[in-house]
Amino acid sequence: MTRTPAPGAPPPDAGEEAGEGVGGDAWEELVTSALLGTQRRAPRGCEPGRDAPVALLDAAAVETVRRRAGLIPARAARRPDPAPDDGRPPLPAAAARRLTMLLADRPGTAGGGRRGTAPDLMELLPQWLAAANARGFAAPPETLPALLDAARGRTDLRPAALAFAGPRALWLARLNPDWRFALRATAGGGTALPGPGATERVERLWQEGLFAERVALLASLRSRDPAAARALLASTWATERAEDRLMFLDSLRTGLEPADEPFLEQALADRSRNVRATAAELLSALPDSALAARMAARALTCVSLDRATDRPAITVEAPHECDAGMERDGVVAKPPAGRGERSWWFGQLVEAAPLGTWPARLGGRTPEEIVALPVTDDWQGELHAAWCRAAVRQRNAAWARALLGAPTAPEAGGPGAVSLAERAKLLGTLGAGERAEWVAGFIATHGLSEAFQLLGMCGVPWAPPLGRAVVDALNIARDAGSYPWSFSGVMGLAERCLDPSEASRLDGLLAIPDEPEDASPGAGGYWAEAFQRLVTTLRLRAAMTEELGAV
Repeated sequence: MTRTPAPGAPPPDAGEEAGEGVGGDAWEELVTSALLGTQRRAPRGCEPGRDAPVALLDAAAVETVRRRAGLIPARAARRPDPAPDDGRPPLPAAAARRLTMLLADRPGTAGGGRRGTAPDLMELLPQWLAAANARGFAAPPETLPALLDAARGRTDLRPAALAFAGPRALWLARLNPDWRFALRATAGGGTALPGPGATERVERLWQEGLFAERVALLASLRSRDPAAARALLASTWATERAEDRLMFLDSLRTGLEPADEPFLEQALADRSRNVRATAAELLSALPDSALAARMAARALTCVSLDRATDRPAITVEAPHECDAGMERDGVVAKPPAGRGERSWWFGQLVEAAPLGTWPARLGGRTPEEIVALPVTDDWQGELHAAWCRAAVRQRNAAWARALLGAPTAPEAGGPGAVSLAERAKLLGTLGAGERAEWVAGFIATHGLSEAFQLLGMCGVPWAPPLGRAVVDALNIARDAGSYPWSFSGVMGLAERCLDPSEASRLDGLLAIPDEPEDASPGAGGYWAEAFQRLVTTLRLRAAMTEELGAV
């Protein structure tokens, strides 16, 4: 296209006429005229006046065509590979609509601790994902971006969300930098791991793969051939970075077995203190290991039974030094601030000693009888805390029961020799039914004020006795006339963990109760609102389960 120059305007040079002036002075002049106004800066070849704006637009149109015509085409990029198929069955239509609602929900902005009666849908998303994964459904393709965004914002959602999203989510994550976390959070970043018999592929991936791929490979290989996994790890152990050695060693926690002992014994001499400590911890979880025997011998010299008094008692003589052998076996010599050296060393020795050591040392008594013995010189707290850590590490339910004691005992509510935090960890060694029964007894005796972390250890949905204990305790708190905000944590757990079948039992709590004279103003209304939200959430959870269908 050629352009006739306006009267008095300089002729365009040859380069501009050929399109070489793309993005040059002519376009900049037009932009300047548009910004300043045609009265102040008329376009080239036009006088200010009524025709100037039209001339500016005509010139801009012509120049736009010239600029576009002058663009040099870029080389076409390689088309991405098609998204992989997801062979899982599709999600039922009602469940797909529910998922869209859950993903679209955002936390409310209401302040003052008042949430209203509407359920918190985002808090139900983890439970929905767990149920969908248990049933083996595939995520609808249109929900994948929202699933990835939700997992990006909440790390606790990532394992379940990425499992549900499947291979297509990883395909998307490779195209969007905001979703690259999915490649790091997924074993191997979506790379297919070598199967049994693929020795060469295993060796190549171990030698050349990314760190996440190597961790996934080690975990996969260990699940089917522990000896081969140990051999693979040992083949490059000396050349690995300290932080990588620590991560690889941590993978041995799954399926820990006596055959791991020789490798772990070698790791006790590692250059990294953290690696040495982890190796010692793993060895102490093997009751028949040589390290466990060494720690037992040391602990036995510190604890004895005093029979000189009318009632036998445990006496403690803490170690006076931390020698090189103790340090090699994982004892940290320097205590944290506020701890004495001797009590610090003593706790580590008892924690690492097999719990089977103590009955023979303390007169053939059972764990319950041992825990009931008095301990002289104020050593009871230190000794029982170390036994708690040992019971958790060694997954010893008999000692856990002895240290927990009866939930109705006065000391169970604290302070006692065993703290609530330690009791929560001990509960983790028991079966789900026994755990729920203990916490239900605790709540019935001591109320809800100290039960939050104990409830967090119980399986979902709560067993009927536990659910009834929580509802009864909430009802008692309501009748006391206080505000429900003090129990907001427990109420939130109840919304997520109470069996949906309990909803009908709560109907009687929805009315605003008569408030006693000493009640907090308006507390009854707030409690009715909280129970209404609880009932609504339970019924919503029931609907979610029905939409997903039976397992």
